[in-house]
Amino acid sequence: MSTTAPEPGNPAEQVPARPFQVDLRGVVDLLSRHIYASPQVFLRELLQNGRDAIEARRLLDPAAPEGRMRIAPAAAGRPDFTFSDNGIGLTAAEATDLLATVGRSSKRDEVLNLRREDYLGQFGIGLLSCFMVSDHITVLSRSARGGRAIEWVGRAEGTFHVRELPEDQTDALPIGTTVRLTPRPDEAEMLSANRVRALATRFGQYLPHPVEVAAPDGTRDTITRAPVFLDPHAHPEQVLELGTEIVGAKPLAAFPVEAPGTGTRGVAFVLPYAPPPGGNQANRVYLGRMLLSERVDDLLPDWGFFVRCVLDTTDLKPTASRESFVGGDDLEHTRTELGAQLRRWLLDTARTDPHLFGQVMGVHQQGMKALAVHDADLARILFSWLTVETSAGTMKVTDYTALTPRVRYTETVDEFRQIAAVIPADAPIVNAGYAFDADLLRQLVELTPGLTLERVNVTAELDNLNPPPLADRQSVVALEDRATAVLADSGAEAAVRMFAPADLPALYVADPEVLRHIERSKATDVAPTLWAGLVSEADAFMAKHAAVRGADATARLCLNWSNPLVRQLADVRDEAVFSRSVQLVYLQAMLAGHRPLSSRDRRLLTTTMTDLVHLSIGFESDLA
Repeated sequence: MSTTAPEPGNPAEQVPARPFQVDLRGVVDLLSRHIYASPQVFLRELLQNGRDAIEARRLLDPAAPEGRMRIAPAAAGRPDFTFSDNGIGLTAAEATDLLATVGRSSKRDEVLNLRREDYLGQFGIGLLSCFMVSDHITVLSRSARGGRAIEWVGRAEGTFHVRELPEDQTDALPIGTTVRLTPRPDEAEMLSANRVRALATRFGQYLPHPVEVAAPDGTRDTITRAPVFLDPHAHPEQVLELGTEIVGAKPLAAFPVEAPGTGTRGVAFVLPYAPPPGGNQANRVYLGRMLLSERVDDLLPDWGFFVRCVLDTTDLKPTASRESFVGGDDLEHTRTELGAQLRRWLLDTARTDPHLFGQVMGVHQQGMKALAVHDADLARILFSWLTVETSAGTMKVTDYTALTPRVRYTETVDEFRQIAAVIPADAPIVNAGYAFDADLLRQLVELTPGLTLERVNVTAELDNLNPPPLADRQSVVALEDRATAVLADSGAEAAVRMFAPADLPALYVADPEVLRHIERSKATDVAPTLWAGLVSEADAFMAKHAAVRGADATARLCLNWSNPLVRQLADVRDEAVFSRSVQLVYLQAMLAGHRPLSSRDRRLLTTTMTDLVHLSIGFESDLA
């Protein structure tokens, strides 16, 4: 007997196909846990469906009455929540297809006579979101195409029924749809008057059709308003008021932006404060004037940190949750277009409104440096406004280059702090240890003829300092030897030079490799036993390779022969006094260079101060 499996294409052997069975409770759980961020989106979905229905009726009958939506929150004496629109309405067949079939958005297009890009509800799950707040949904609808009105009732356990209403009940209903929700006890607050009004305003305040919300006293308030961010003729103060609402403070400026290819337009607000590092851009975006999200962070290029936008788009594709956008060519095109307009605004403002541009630069200095590094045209303009920290104080980049064509810089803040105090004021060095500063200097030299760039080596700078006079050589050599012996346990050696200012007794100088060794040693002191061993082995490995390269892994205490205290130290014969004095000078130099003291250094500071106090007390006793 043959055991060959039947050919898949043989009709005689095919098994009849059966439809999938959908667990409605499972679908609702999926919506609430994995698609929608919160049950509050039920109202957004109802507003969206109402807008779709109104647009569909307008296509069917251009002379139809003005579209409107009405919301009645649950309240005392009115336990149910209702949402009504005067849109196209539904027949019994349409209700069955649209309200009971998950994922049939294509069928929705046919029923509502809408092209896919003309409506917001693309996923056929809008009404199902109502099951997150209610176990019982009733839909009453009368179609503008004629026929009897219908009643559709759905329950959270996964059942529904549809019935056509008698003619007298049909005649009593207006064209359109009403959705009634019976609140679940745990979600009753979500359907209350205050919460519903707040949600309706948040999601639908800019919809093109009026939205009315019933108050507890029976009156109705229209919560929709004109979108000033889409009105090119809006008063500037109105636009800035909206910006204040969005960014929490009055923006420095506001300007229109758009990406016509995706129907995206709105306003960019220049932040009056520097955003936190790594913070999201948090732009507010509407899709067809319905709020998509208040925190969309992928519509602007990364360097667009200095603005927050409020935008409306018609053609970008939302994700299933309708809280962000699907990535792709359209989104990338929009990002590029908006970025080009931000860049154009910066260039135009720098030329036409120097005062405003100066305010922007004052607030967003660090971010503008990042922008200048990657944009040569902007860099040429920004250089006149950007500042750098130098050994002669903070100054504009252009002022620094006017002072010297030789751009000298340290790569790290540590290196800068070690030697900044002894650099001549007429040839300052730049602290390029902050983000983007080193890249900015390289960009500056590339774009400015006649400038040269030189990285400063702290050890070399020490060697370039003036040596003491030959007449003092014997005292200097003895001081170096004695001080080096005192500092043996501290991992530093002494050197004597002459430098200004004379009131600075010493410098603590260590190249980057020495600083890394110090940091590893500190980590060994505080790490658990296992990790301390690993760090110690790594440090030994690095030290070995540094020795192979001929690197000097010793820090230096550079004593200033121009300082009276240092000269007096050379004459001290009491070894205890000498030792404690050198140690104090060493610790002072460490602190002056902003070097954190290790546990060993702190113990040394305590011991040294104690000994000096004892010596002083003994000295006073002798005098007595």
